[in-house]
Amino acid sequence: MMKPAGTAAHPTRPWWREPMMWVVIGGPAIVVVAAITTGVIAWRGADEVVLDPVVVDPSPVAINPGLEPAMKARNHAATPR
Repeated sequence: MMKPAGTAAHPTRPWWREPMMWVVIGGPAIVVVAAITTGVIAWRGADEVVLDPVVVDPSPVAINPGLEPAMKARNHAATPR
């Protein structure tokens, strides 16, 4: 018995049984899940807004006055000639 013209040599499978379809759908699906996960982590771990900033002196000498000679030596060594 002959097959009618236009029929496939192999029987067709449903789309979910095609491996290439999972590659096409899987990549973007993983990216969407990762983006949602990142958003949830960012939302839950967000720092609170500081309305009244605290002024901090970044100088180590202000914290420990005993560091003044070391700071002078460091600054002297870092100065270009």
